[in-house]
Amino acid sequence: MTPMSDVMTLLLCFFMLTSTFVKNEAVKILTPGSVSEIKVPESNVLDILVDDKGKVFLGWDTPDALQGALTDMADLFGVNLTGADIESARKATNIGVSMTDLTQFLRIEDNEKNMYQQDKGIPTDSIDGGMSEFQCWVKASRDNNGADMKIAIKADEKTSYKVMKKLMSELQDMNENRYYLITTLKTSED
Repeated sequence: MTPMSDVMTLLLCFFMLTSTFVKNEAVKILTPGSVSEIKVPESNVLDILVDDKGKVFLGWDTPDALQGALTDMADLFGVNLTGADIESARKATNIGVSMTDLTQFLRIEDNEKNMYQQDKGIPTDSIDGGMSEFQCWVKASRDNNGADMKIAIKADEKTSYKVMKKLMSELQDMNENRYYLITTLKTSED
């Protein structure tokens, strides 16, 4: 009995130490399959989520990265944030609302945030011929996280080509030409 409990303890420790936790995302995304085995870095990554309706959501790997971009965006758009708003944002997994809806989004309960933003998304339309809100978010993230920040796009397999082309054009307009496309690895049986 003692050797069996030792083995079980070792197995439990092994699985606890080697497993990775999946972040709770604003929307459920089923990624398309590919044969690429390039691994996306785990730190200093800006995740761009695109659902099947073409709505865009942004996610950061650390609350500090989110907070820096959030304060820059609030200053840029003239949004007044309280300390409670910033703390609420640090708990959010993703942001997918326009700047006009941001304070309302941050002031609702944490468990209702994903439901609130599901039908909204960050606007990709340019503002007065300048940058779009999406581009402003990416720029604020880059300014706060440095030149070594990676961008990863995770789109649903049902997302239209037109939406993805527009998103990539928005990034290209900012000279953001390097990014990861997150897919599901196809096996030999697929």
